[in-house]
Amino acid sequence: MNFLLDNWIWLLTAAASGGALLLPMLGKGGANAISPAEAVQMINREKAVVIDVCESAEFSAGHVIGARSVPLATLEGSKSLPTNKTLPVVLVCASGARAGRAAATVRKLGHQHVHVLQGGMAGWRAAGLPVEKSA
Repeated sequence: MNFLLDNWIWLLTAAASGGALLLPMLGKGGANAISPAEAVQMINREKAVVIDVCESAEFSAGHVIGARSVPLATLEGSKSLPTNKTLPVVLVCASGARAGRAAATVRKLGHQHVHVLQGGMAGWRAAGLPVEKSA
């Protein structure tokens, strides 16, 4: 008991640190956030499927090359999700917020490896990675 009283500041610091580590994961629906470089590796090595959950106009303005457009509102009934539920899925939106919400839905649909692109398309562009535009 004396140990707890004598070291309360360290215990409080440890608890706050642990909470800070868990907070980003809770904010993204428990999805694994990955950097643009990690996403490229996953696409090239593991045949990850990129799903862009932006609205159609945002998707047309610029998206990851080869991404499938599945707006967040249509995600549950979409036939564009991969039928092989063991393939990695990388979710993308403009900033990462919608993709974080979409991750819970995709996981609920049975997909095992769901990832959210950190920073969304803004992070992708900032990393200098190629962007494709639709007509």
